[in-house]
Amino acid sequence: MPRTEWGWQVTPGELESWIIRLDDKLLVVNKPAHVVCHPSKQGPWSSLIGACREYLGAERLHLISRLDRETSGVVVIARTRDCARMLQTAMQDRSAVKTYVAILEGVLRESKTVEEPIGRDSASDFVTRQWTVADGQPSITRFIPTRQAEAYTLAQVHPVTGRRHQIRVHAALLGHPIVGDKLYGPDETLMPRFIAQGFTEEMAAQLKLDRQALHAHQISFPAAIPGEVFTAPLPRELLAFWKNAGGSI
Repeated sequence: MPRTEWGWQVTPGELESWIIRLDDKLLVVNKPAHVVCHPSKQGPWSSLIGACREYLGAERLHLISRLDRETSGVVVIARTRDCARMLQTAMQDRSAVKTYVAILEGVLRESKTVEEPIGRDSASDFVTRQWTVADGQPSITRFIPTRQAEAYTLAQVHPVTGRRHQIRVHAALLGHPIVGDKLYGPDETLMPRFIAQGFTEEMAAQLKLDRQALHAHQISFPAAIPGEVFTAPLPRELLAFWKNAGGSI
């Protein structure tokens, strides 16, 4: 795994191993945690979209779905403007169906739907932190527990809307933040300290994982691409954490 002190340097062979679907219109990949989606100052192979452009020899690609650096799973990229327009419309009109898997702190015993508007958290010094605000964007997330361990819950998560950090904010609001979340987990100072110091032993003790335990498991576009469901299995590090916590799959 070509991790560096600043991020991840993707290799062509590695990117090839992430591909779920490749044709003349679409590229669908299973992104690992710690890979950024958007272009980076460290060159084309330091981001997912840059690496995909280089791999395909493409001047332009269109990110249809995108994930935070520490979230793994399915990312859909359109290779043509027509395909991009069709899939972006599906995302905007909420006809795309997305399923995430998350490991939550604590035991969530029944399904919950959170409907709370999300916007910039003006009380936080960290500029990207979101929270529920009265004038925020309408946001809906459904949490369905599928397994419980002594101190954790494995849950399916269905975001009806697609706001920034939506799943992470709503999980924290439930009182069941996502395991490993530096921004919405046990201590708000973790993310600024992580940026300044890197992932320390103290953080490892608090967070249990060096990434947030959130994974984009499936996405489909029933109206635009009937019968197609793009799936990425749960990564090894999340499976290992869950089994070590006493959970079963």
